[in-house]
Amino acid sequence: MKKLIKYVLIIISIIVLVVFLINIHIQLSTKKQIICDTNYSNLENIDCIIVLGAGIWGNKPSPMLEDRLLKGIELYNNNVSAKIIMSGDHGKIDYDEVNIMKDYAIENGVPSENIFMDHAGFSSYDSVYRAKEIFKAKKVVLVTQKYHLYRSLYIANELGLEAYGVSSDLRKHKGTIHREIREILARNKDFIKCIFKPEPKFLGNSIPITGNGDVTNDK
Repeated sequence: MKKLIKYVLIIISIIVLVVFLINIHIQLSTKKQIICDTNYSNLENIDCIIVLGAGIWGNKPSPMLEDRLLKGIELYNNNVSAKIIMSGDHGKIDYDEVNIMKDYAIENGVPSENIFMDHAGFSSYDSVYRAKEIFKAKKVVLVTQKYHLYRSLYIANELGLEAYGVSSDLRKHKGTIHREIREILARNKDFIKCIFKPEPKFLGNSIPITGNGDVTNDK
């Protein structure tokens, strides 16, 4: 019994170590791609800004999503790119992140034709994969909170995109510790996913980012 307990503890210790090392690897390998606010104006030839979904409250973006949208709009207004992809969950008729995201950007002065909606951005992996394969983006700026940028950038690197990240940490949000712990596990999950590179749940016909974003409208 003592030997069994010993072996179990060794296995648990190894798993914890591997999880820790993968987490550190993802952070260290992408931290130089995170651009400070004072430097994003130096970026050139960016195909698009990708704003990653973060939930909606009724017919409004959640506070975290609103921060991502505000930062994405700021980048657009500062000519980082002329195109924005709003990537989020629209898997159900009564749950539609992307139209709410697009409407918010339009209300804040971004022309509709410059906003593409990725209705099947169900995860960070799906969003980045589809940005490359569906929207034919090659050089992108990802917008999300900093804790989430490391994983998103890592996925982009593994899928062959040239990617940079700009943090949308405009204010503090509740549940930081919970999100950080959850993110450690998510990084490990996507580390494994990037080894095998499965296709996302939905692909479809290409919609080049060089075109008109209104082709992604469904209303």
